[in-house]
Amino acid sequence: MKQLFEFFPLVIFFVVYYKSDKDLYLSITAVIIATLVSLVALYIKERKISTMMLVSTVILVVFGGLSIFLKNDIFFKMKPTIINALFAIILIGSTFFNKPVLKMLLNSSMKLTDQGWSLMNKLWSGFFIFLALLNEIVWRTQTTDVWVNFKVFGIMGITIVFTIIQIPLLKKHFIDLN
Repeated sequence: MKQLFEFFPLVIFFVVYYKSDKDLYLSITAVIIATLVSLVALYIKERKISTMMLVSTVILVVFGGLSIFLKNDIFFKMKPTIINALFAIILIGSTFFNKPVLKMLLNSSMKLTDQGWSLMNKLWSGFFIFLALLNEIVWRTQTTDVWVNFKVFGIMGITIVFTIIQIPLLKKHFIDLN
């Protein structure tokens, strides 16, 4: 259910973009509203909001708002770069302090050895850097239509593939609770 709340705004963004004759500013407005609605609905349902979702929402509102206010889509197109770079910095920083952030966030949903958490932290750090760089390349070299499709389908597809690829790498670090 939580993933549905997080995915809903992206669907709204995509649908509004193509139904509004590719009006990016209307789409940005729609995704901001849909994200705020999702955030409130998720809070009502679970009585908490993940830090990641809250940070993403603040960055969306700030950079989406700047794009709308200044009529400059660069701010919105840079949002995925900023979010991914921020997450990479947080993960890299947590590695230096030997406190993998992913362990704190995901420890209740999966159990890994300390070495496994460290590996996962490093893999995701690199992945977020890759996504930040890839977003920069796509929005700076491609049309807005290509970037919108990349944002909605490309990033999600790449993330799913990356997650699947990690399973064999982390398998030896899973802790069996039985």
